[in-house]
Amino acid sequence: MRQTRRMPLPLDLPGGAQLRAARPGDESAILARIHDLARYENEPDAVVNTEDALTEALFGAEPRVYAHVVERAGDIVGIAIWFLTYSTWTGRHGIWLEDLFVADSERGAGLGRALIRSLASLCVDRGYTRLEWTVLDWNESAIAFYRSLGAAPMDEWTTQRLAGQALRRLGEG
Repeated sequence: MRQTRRMPLPLDLPGGAQLRAARPGDESAILARIHDLARYENEPDAVVNTEDALTEALFGAEPRVYAHVVERAGDIVGIAIWFLTYSTWTGRHGIWLEDLFVADSERGAGLGRALIRSLASLCVDRGYTRLEWTVLDWNESAIAFYRSLGAAPMDEWTTQRLAGQALRRLGEG
């Protein structure tokens, strides 16, 4: 039998914070942090997500999106929203970290590190080979933080996206 090395959740963090898996009822606070992230990334009007959509994605009949949150004094102050990927080269799953956000007032307390560590721990425990994400090239503090964790840039790769009219045009034939 394989020994579990995964970080136990919930996990008590310094200062009375707790890292845990998201649960029904968290949708409003998670959406608020998503809006905070959009403002931080200079896209304050880009979020069209809703509490109902989060409920379905995170807690519906077949969830394909997951979230870890950091809660302090009843408030969700940090989020990591993620989903599984698959590498055809390794034949293994990985985790794609879609959003990581810690409230300004909570930065520097190790909450972002704890959130990423919880995902790295899942990868190790489940035999996943990758934990990946993107970062805006102007976000120097985030890049420095990720480098301090041992993350390496994928310099020869660029993210491609089909969205909006281009996606509809291609999808409709």
